[in-house]
Amino acid sequence: MVNEIKRLIKSFGHALKGLKFLFSSQRNAVIHLLLMFCAIVMGFMLQISNSEWIMIILCSGLVIAAEAFNTALEKMADAIHPDKNDGIGNAKDLAAGSVLITAIAALIVGIIIFLPKLYSWVNSI
Repeated sequence: MVNEIKRLIKSFGHALKGLKFLFSSQRNAVIHLLLMFCAIVMGFMLQISNSEWIMIILCSGLVIAAEAFNTALEKMADAIHPDKNDGIGNAKDLAAGSVLITAIAALIVGIIIFLPKLYSWVNSI
């Protein structure tokens, strides 16, 4: 039991090390993190519902996770085959495309949630 807890703590350490690497080396990950923070602040300001919070948190988490998977794939591919390779280039492009898809979906969800509330807030001033 004690060894399992130690292994669990160690695995959290590896995960935190990976997140530190992600946010210290990937400009887009930092941009996504800042946008997530803005969405959270707006959520509190505009008093979004529980279901809207769930959507904001899920979408934000998916974008950050997609960015992490993209970075992992790029680093692994570069380590395995540092020279230019069309197949690896295609895989990297697909991974980057998945980040774009999740970011666009998150943006659309944010617009659906926040735009009507911002419109009402502006009209109440």
